[in-house]
Amino acid sequence: MKKKKLLIYAHYYTPDVASTGQILKELAEGMLDTFDITVICVVPSYSGKVDDAYKTKKFYREEINGVHVLRIRVPEFSKQDKRSRIKNIISYFFGSMRATFKVGHQDYVFSISQPPILGGLLGVWGKWIKHAKFIYNIQDFNPEQIMAVGYSRNKLVLKLMMALDKFSCKQSDLVITVGRDLVETLKNRFKPGRAPKVAMINNWIDEKEIHPLSADEPHVVAFKQKYRLEDKFVVMYSGNIGLYYDLENLIKVIEKFPAGTKSAGGQKVEFVFVGAGSMLDTLKQYVEMHEMKNVSFIPYQPKADLIYSLNAADIHWCVNAKGIKGVSCPSKFYGIAAAGKPVLGVLEQGAEIERLIRDHHAGYLATPGDYSLVETNIRTALGLSEGLQQMGQRSREIINGGLTKTESVKKYVHKITMLQ
Repeated sequence: MKKKKLLIYAHYYTPDVASTGQILKELAEGMLDTFDITVICVVPSYSGKVDDAYKTKKFYREEINGVHVLRIRVPEFSKQDKRSRIKNIISYFFGSMRATFKVGHQDYVFSISQPPILGGLLGVWGKWIKHAKFIYNIQDFNPEQIMAVGYSRNKLVLKLMMALDKFSCKQSDLVITVGRDLVETLKNRFKPGRAPKVAMINNWIDEKEIHPLSADEPHVVAFKQKYRLEDKFVVMYSGNIGLYYDLENLIKVIEKFPAGTKSAGGQKVEFVFVGAGSMLDTLKQYVEMHEMKNVSFIPYQPKADLIYSLNAADIHWCVNAKGIKGVSCPSKFYGIAAAGKPVLGVLEQGAEIERLIRDHHAGYLATPGDYSLVETNIRTALGLSEGLQQMGQRSREIINGGLTKTESVKKYVHKITMLQ
């Protein structure tokens, strides 16, 4: 039987390290048995830089593990410069609209909520141009996310953004969100009975690629040696160091644990940030100004090495800023859980990940802004000798209990093929 054609607007796609790009890669490759898949995305540029190999043409065609990829050239940008970021995003948006005419007939169009608002509108465009069924995958709700962190307070702009994204939702044949709290946000946008069709499917990490390793595994040892973490108790934040995580206040809590602080096992404590983002320089400046000698910063790790960096930690942060409940879901949790690590959660009650951690006793929880409890949780974790390992085992059980990549991809295939 001839496969149905599925077009994905991805913004970022492998080899870019954006979390949504990695998820969409695994989703696309996981659905190839059912669909003939084409991805429209930017040239590799998540860091802001564009390789010379992608600077000569407007479009580049590739095939990656059976997925057709049509890349759009975009200008370079700085994550600290709003105007350059906007220019980059607008280039992707209009480039994707043009690229839609280059991919032939499509039965389904799948778009994510990145970039904010424009991702949904691209899905509407694809639906209209291709006369296809439109699946809108909302990873983050905007303008709610922008409002939560005060990125913009222009009421007219925010009202327009809300109207446009509600329009995209109404135009969709199915909205798929990634948390129970996000389902409620969608329903609350509309009058009773007027919300579009919605389903919830958890995000994931490949549980076969990321799994628990012993502390003496050679690659884990090598990672610790490279970044001077040997014989340290490592409290790690791994992922996007961006606006939506209240990291500028959490670093002040970390300051209460000076160099020389030790765990119950006698190890010196090191607070480690792995990744990059718009808040990285702010954190680095704070650490340097306050001479915080037990805080270190490590660049994004290649995907093949993520298993080693995640396993190098004794406990992981999983945090969101206040107001993010029902708006965004920190997918970094799935990597933490897959590696069998306990969690220092700073999450609002009732948020999807907060519920998973609480229901399975997989870590410590505090609400955003309750910095006193955050400090207490750190001290409690440092005072444990064996309880952390048991929490980590329960984290891994969450993944094994039905949140595997295979199960989530099956749910996507089922929901999409049910659309007639």
